[in-house]
Amino acid sequence: MGLSCNKTPVVCFFDSGIGGINLLYECVRRLPKAEFFYFADNFRVPYGNITDNELNNLVDAFFKDIKKLNPDVAVVACNTVTASCIKFLRSKYNFPIVGVQPAVKPAAESKERCAVLATPSTICSASLNTLIKYYGNGLIEPIACRDLAYYIENNIFNLNRGEVFKHLPNTDIKNIIIGCTHYGYIKNYIKDFYGGTVFVGAEGTVNRICKILGIFDHPSKIGSKITFCGGDACKNQKVFDFLVAENGL
Repeated sequence: MGLSCNKTPVVCFFDSGIGGINLLYECVRRLPKAEFFYFADNFRVPYGNITDNELNNLVDAFFKDIKKLNPDVAVVACNTVTASCIKFLRSKYNFPIVGVQPAVKPAAESKERCAVLATPSTICSASLNTLIKYYGNGLIEPIACRDLAYYIENNIFNLNRGEVFKHLPNTDIKNIIIGCTHYGYIKNYIKDFYGGTVFVGAEGTVNRICKILGIFDHPSKIGSKITFCGGDACKNQKVFDFLVAENGL
């Protein structure tokens, strides 16, 4: 339905760590007048090896705090949490909740073989496998990366090309679908390693958020209010500032 033109939209993000800051950055570019809250759980990263029941309990604790902010939309900026918890979250909370999914549909439209790189939990999830079954056109292969998100989270300011390559699985598939928001920070390394096209699904998520809010601002330098909550808030702020410094707004 969209918002009153006099209301400042409140958009809350949740991620296990820094991965969703890529998505936050894109939203700030598109929604310069919004108020953003970014919740993270950096000290428990990665989420890819946690059981669904544990994950529901962990994430629910954050969403109880998110609810207090009366968000116009909440964003689950983590592929693992989207795959494992979003149905539970949507059944419990009455505000719109948007998740993230690997860009399987646009990748399949390329008519080329593609691999989804993601955490073990996401790779095993019914959500991803259903997406691949219905939209993958028989061209998509899921491949788990056990420690890659952990490496990125803990080395974000000192990523090493050689170390990144050690964490990437060997496959003869050249085209890669990023299935973890942490991997967005190494998309250029992924492209170099495999030599094909890298598909990132952030645009579709941002479009969905804009549609819910009924706001379609163009990129702007108008300042948004951004608050980092939970986890290592200082680190998360620095990562966001780094993205702005590198790419502008």
